[in-house]
Amino acid sequence: MSSTLPPLANKLGGLRSSAIRDLLKLTARPDIIGLAGGLPDAELMPRERLAAAADAALSHRGCLQYTESAGWGPLREVLAARESTRIGREVPLAEVFVTHGSQQALSLLAEVLLDPGALVIVEDPAYVGALQVFRAAGARIVAVPLDRDGLRLDVLTDLLAKGERPAFVHTVSNFHNPGGVTMSAQRRRELAELAERHGFWVIEDDPYGELWFDSPAPEPVAAHSRNVIRLSSSSKIISPALRVGWMVAPDEVCRGVELLKQGADLCGSALTQQIAADLLADRVWLAAHVDTVRGAYGSRAKALVHAFREHLGHRANCTDAAGGMFVWADFTDGTDTQAVLPRALDNGVAYVPGAAFAVDTDYRNSMRMCFTTSDEATLTEAIVRLARAVG
Repeated sequence: MSSTLPPLANKLGGLRSSAIRDLLKLTARPDIIGLAGGLPDAELMPRERLAAAADAALSHRGCLQYTESAGWGPLREVLAARESTRIGREVPLAEVFVTHGSQQALSLLAEVLLDPGALVIVEDPAYVGALQVFRAAGARIVAVPLDRDGLRLDVLTDLLAKGERPAFVHTVSNFHNPGGVTMSAQRRRELAELAERHGFWVIEDDPYGELWFDSPAPEPVAAHSRNVIRLSSSSKIISPALRVGWMVAPDEVCRGVELLKQGADLCGSALTQQIAADLLADRVWLAAHVDTVRGAYGSRAKALVHAFREHLGHRANCTDAAGGMFVWADFTDGTDTQAVLPRALDNGVAYVPGAAFAVDTDYRNSMRMCFTTSDEATLTEAIVRLARAVG
């Protein structure tokens, strides 16, 4: 009997594992201070409040049953109210769709909006999870660089003037992962205008928008156009384990996503969606909880940036952490962050080399650092170790 197995799909040949996930497998040692992950702090997750919400949900048999493909109705009502406030217009229930984290929303949207070879515009450096989705969909990916005000619309405008017609532009508008920057209010309006003028979608990926430190981010791109599909999630403000994300999009997009979701997993978890609805609807509690998270992350971010500039500022620049979970750094002296990584691990610190987020630019002199899961003293020590590794 032959031991040769049938072949897998050809599209797998163009995919690669996330460099971040691969790196995390190597940095699980307790002696390594991890700046490589992108995880919220488990110690700040509201265990007692989650337990109370779970108990309340379990008192009803419906939480153990299938639910609607578009999401549990009362959760969608809560989300419609939240997003109406955020966007500044009434969001109909039909335009709210619950997904298994916002990553699933990206995956389903790629199937709904992309034909093989369709053009997708991404930011450079780019969110790795989005790149994996768009490559799997067979998209043609073109990167537009970031600056301190977010996506460079002058570059995008030049591409459009040359006849490029994207199916959509993907942007992490608030506290960018990995770039650490936030799109300015003016660029949000201009991006929405470009989308309407040239007939493309914008996917506004916003898992970090509520994690501002000193002042809120500008109003969403979605506030300026119906061509914008907005994604968000409970993962960064409550817990990733809930796997509750959501999408706000025109009804026809939601119906397309619904058809594909039925083929993927039928529906999400009624139990976790009821827990999420309980917590998200409790506005007084949620505001206090998110404020606590902001305070902790803000202090940690400032400690990391201060230490980096004190020990490495003579040879590198880093972003100001105004919110979110990440700081991006660029070495100006030719330091190759991929080459330095083994020495950094030997010195007990891990980060993600910029090459992991590259599309067109190699970012060999760049790195991403996450500040959420260590206290201020530990983050300072991490930078001391990094400076020792850089030499």
